Amino acid sequence: MARRRRNNGRNVNGILLLDKPVGITSNAALQRVKRLFNANKAGHTGNLDPMASGLLPVCLGEATKVSGFLLDSDKHYTGTCKLGERTDSGDADGVVVQTRPVEKYSEARILEVFSQFKGEISQIPPMHSAIKVDGQPLYKLAHQGIEIERKPRRVNIFSLELLRQVRDELDIDVHCSKGTYIRTLVQDIGEKLGCGAHLNALRRTGAGPFAIDNSCTLAELEELAEEEGFTAMDARLLPMEYALADWPQVKLTQDSTHYLRQGQAVQVPKAPTRGWVCLFADDDRFLGVGQILGDGRVAPRRLINLA
Repeated sequence: MARRRRNNGRNVNGILLLDKPVGITSNAALQRVKRLFNANKAGHTGNLDPMASGLLPVCLGEATKVSGFLLDSDKHYTGTCKLGERTDSGDADGVVVQTRPVEKYSEARILEVFSQFKGEISQIPPMHSAIKVDGQPLYKLAHQGIEIERKPRRVNIFSLELLRQVRDELDIDVHCSKGTYIRTLVQDIGEKLGCGAHLNALRRTGAGPFAIDNSCTLAELEELAEEEGFTAMDARLLPMEYALADWPQVKLTQDSTHYLRQGQAVQVPKAPTRGWVCLFADDDRFLGVGQILGDGRVAPRRLINLA
């Protein structure tokens, strides 16, 4: 009996800015996008908890080669702090473990507390997180009622703004570095205020160079797939080099492009003297990511294959 040939999907390449809904995991959203596009490869660029909504850049095909760089990028969030209640998970999905009275805090008092969390700060990751200790995700230990000591991590809060204050809720806007737990930030703010707090809602509004304004929902994507098909869907994809819009660019001659594709470092006049760079051919095709070596040559690191 002949073996059925496996359908590996389409060679579709680009970045979809997805507005993930509340109630599903980032991986579930990723798999739905991959299925709708019938893509052979897909990956997302930073996990959002099921209780959170917002921007989830999805990389398809060769764009998965730049997804790791988006993981390292800054993030923007809006969220709601529920004052007076601490939960075991730090968010609204958890069980309330402590309640305390909430004073009528002045805006000046709140902003004074916020100022203590701007810049580089130390955070202890929550037990309800995907961080692994001895190969075991912390959230699995938490579900077993086990709590272990976690090492503090350094993160950066570039801005922390108060958008609205209504009774026992604060709406905030946060611009932060990768690895920042907004749940932990909210809990720590609650402790500084003296009433405790948990994260009641969270929405990611930006990741690296991308903003939520240019995103689409799963419902919109499904409608597009049903009514117009792949051509219209592919038109929603951004070129993969957009993920690295802030990086310096290096344009290569035909000869340099040839040698680079063979894995060789090349000398490029007027190239940056250090760091990571975006590589382009002389016809402006995106080639991938390179790194400047100590002797000034440009070495290939992640090259795109669109052949």
